[in-house]
Amino acid sequence: MFVYPAKGQSPAQQSKDEGACDQWAQQQTGVNPQVLAQQALSGKAYQQPEGGFHSVLGGGAGGAALGAIGGAIGGNAGEGAAIGAAVGAGAGLLRARRDMREQDQYNSAVTQEQQARLNEYQQAYATCLQGKGYTVGGQ
Repeated sequence: MFVYPAKGQSPAQQSKDEGACDQWAQQQTGVNPQVLAQQALSGKAYQQPEGGFHSVLGGGAGGAALGAIGGAIGGNAGEGAAIGAAVGAGAGLLRARRDMREQDQYNSAVTQEQQARLNEYQQAYATCLQGKGYTVGGQ
């Protein structure tokens, strides 16, 4: 956002007005842009998806165990374990992909919400500065 002192305000006055408008915009919107930025940088919106590679391994191990039992009943525990491991790993991979897709959707929604809140703050901030005789651009 660019702020131009349209009525010849001094740099000191502009700094004072910008600080006052920042506080006013925060009071009006309930948004603190510094807090939003810190949350974005800290990755607070992002949460590691459950499962991932461990879902594949867990699915493979569980499938191998079930396959070994089934294979033992059928007379070939090793072959049953191999088949079970492949099926279990496949199921684990599908589960991991679903978890990652859900996490991406969540992160996108959080980002959109944060952007909407930041836009609301910026509009209030610009309105305040315009009321104090500044030209505001780049919103």
